[in-house]
Amino acid sequence: MANLTDMLDVRRLVLLREVHVRGSITAAARALSYTHSAVSQQLALLEKEAGVPLLEKVGRGIRLTPAAEELVQHAGEILHVLERAEADLAASDARVRGTLRLAAFSTISRYAIPQVVRTLGERHPALDVRFRQVEPEEGLLLLTSRRVDVLVADRYPGAGAPVPDGLDSEDLVQDPIHAYLPATVGPPAEHTLDDLARVRWVLEPSGTESHQWGRRVCREHGFDPDVAYESDDLLFHLRMVEAGLAAALLPDLLVREAGASIAPSPVLDLHQSRGISMICRSGARRRPAISACRDVFVELLTAL
Repeated sequence: MANLTDMLDVRRLVLLREVHVRGSITAAARALSYTHSAVSQQLALLEKEAGVPLLEKVGRGIRLTPAAEELVQHAGEILHVLERAEADLAASDARVRGTLRLAAFSTISRYAIPQVVRTLGERHPALDVRFRQVEPEEGLLLLTSRRVDVLVADRYPGAGAPVPDGLDSEDLVQDPIHAYLPATVGPPAEHTLDDLARVRWVLEPSGTESHQWGRRVCREHGFDPDVAYESDDLLFHLRMVEAGLAAALLPDLLVREAGASIAPSPVLDLHQSRGISMICRSGARRRPAISACRDVFVELLTAL
């Protein structure tokens, strides 16, 4: 076995870690915009350098060996230390510059991202902001694999696993959620629980946290919703309500951003909110660019 200083390439460790996070070489290659063969070749080189098997075949796929699992843990520690060192160096420079890779879910993307990007550009001309819209689950994978630097995500009450180790989460705002029924049911003041049970509903896709939360809320109020429509686009939910076709559970930010004139139904008074948070890797939280991004989000959302 070669001396450690001669063998472990950080870039190849990142690839191995990505395979671990994504569950396959194919998924890792797709996430990193590499070919399957390119990732396989790099992992083969890493295996040769390490001097121990890192991958083993299981049926038509592969899995990491115990040695590879241990190496992945060390890779996470190494990357954390390197990123913290970079953040400390950046923090010693008063200027906010470099590239900031930002990701956020759809509602906040439409409402806040244009203003956030514009404000950051005005205040910090040397900062290059790159953005992609993702759902929170995918965003966490991108964050842990260092494909993005900051994730703005939402979380429904009582739903979702804790933020993974190595990530820091900061609450930005609570976004109240209300129930909206189609106008065909009648004016909100005349709504009854029977109306809620009789009308068709639109929720996010089955299996998602928000779908499970929506069904749970309805059942807690004594009825099982007739979910006739499913979509991960909350703006579609709003349009279905406006068209008189479905009831929906909609957050205030979405209704306000769309300029909708619909009124919530008082018969289903939720007293619940979805939390909107900003998540970054623990080692990078001191980066001036991330601090600047957080400040702009806080200013914008607290002004609501």
